[in-house]
Amino acid sequence: MSVTFDEKLASLGAEVPNATVPGANYIPAVVVGNIVFLAGQVPRRDDQLMCVGRLGENLTVEEGYAAARLCALNLVVQLQAACGGSLSRVKRIAKLTGFVSATPDFTDMPKVINGASDLFIEIFGEAGRHARSAVGAPTLPRGVGVEVEAIAEIEP
Repeated sequence: MSVTFDEKLASLGAEVPNATVPGANYIPAVVVGNIVFLAGQVPRRDDQLMCVGRLGENLTVEEGYAAARLCALNLVVQLQAACGGSLSRVKRIAKLTGFVSATPDFTDMPKVINGASDLFIEIFGEAGRHARSAVGAPTLPRGVGVEVEAIAEIEP
């Protein structure tokens, strides 16, 4: 018997954060038909920001990778909530967009956002393979180094 997406997420144990509450005037997920648009998530665990700064200045690629993974975990938790508490409805992670706060000469955005991509594939397998953009930005909300958003296809 194969392991479900929910079981794969649960196997991460204490690494999985609680669902975050939006810090501004938006909702974490919008379901339109069989598409879920997930609002950008920052590397936050409960009320604590985990990766403040800029890549190429005071954050390393490894720290950025870990931050992108935490952003992805926050996305998966929001996706689970949008699916009624279970990831069993997820058909595919379609698109991921990662934003990296970086110095002008930093060019390793893809290596940083691999933290999110790798997590989606770890949980969803082939259904976690996605189209992606990794973009540099001079600043991000609350001074974090990484923010990631996603679009997923679910069963109706």
